[in-house]
Amino acid sequence: MNSIAIIPARSGSKGLKDKNIKLLEGKPLLSYTIHAAIQSKQFDIVYVSTDSEEYASISRAYGASVPSLRPKDLSEDRTSTWDVVKYILEEYKQKGVIFDTVMLLQPTSPLRTMNDIIVSFELFKEKDADAVVSVCETEHSPLWCNTLPENLCMNYFLKTELSNKPRQELQKFYRLNGAIYLLKTELVDRVSELYNENCYAYVMKKEHSIDIDDIYDFRMAEAILKERYED
Repeated sequence: MNSIAIIPARSGSKGLKDKNIKLLEGKPLLSYTIHAAIQSKQFDIVYVSTDSEEYASISRAYGASVPSLRPKDLSEDRTSTWDVVKYILEEYKQKGVIFDTVMLLQPTSPLRTMNDIIVSFELFKEKDADAVVSVCETEHSPLWCNTLPENLCMNYFLKTELSNKPRQELQKFYRLNGAIYLLKTELVDRVSELYNENCYAYVMKKEHSIDIDDIYDFRMAEAILKERYED
C-alpha cells in the first residue's frame, strides 16, 4: 500500500510562541512526530508542510521531506488542514504519484509512538476501513457536565439518576485526541463524510494523547517524557 504521512507545521502560534519547534527535552517539538513516522516504516514519504524556511531546515535535519514551502494562501490562521492535505496530494498527482492512503499527524502530539502508528495501520487493514481516527478516554465524564445560566443556579445541573452514582459505574466516553487520522486518499475530497460506518477508532493511551496548545500542555508532555526516558 502506497502511503504518505503529512505533518502540518505552520510557523508561529498565538497560544505558545513557535510551539512546533519549541525544545521539548532538548529536541524540537515536531521532531518527535517525524521520528515516530519514520521509525514506523509505514510510509513511502514523511512530508512536513510548513511556511517557514527555519522549520523546513529543522524538519529535513530529522529526515522529513520538505520539497517546498507552503503557499501563503494556505498559511493563514483560518486555513483548513485538510485543504493543505489536498494541495500536497494534488502536487504529487501532477507528478504522476498517487497514494492509496494518507495519515495526518499533528506535530502537537509528540507522545504518539511509532507503535500507535503501526497499530492504526493494522486496524485499518483488519477492518478494511475507509478511515481510522485516534481517540482516548475522556478525562471527565460529560455526564457530569452541563451549561450554567447567568445567575449560576445549579438546579437540575445533573440528571437525578446520576446524583448518587459512583464515577466507576458511569458509561465510558471517548474523545478525538488529534494524534492520528488515517484514510484512503479518495476520502480527502469529502472529509465531511469521514465519520461513517466504515471509519473506526484507534483507542490510544491517555499518556500518549497530550495535544499541546499552551504552556500547561507542554509542561505535562515534559513530565511524561522524563518518566518515559527514566523507565
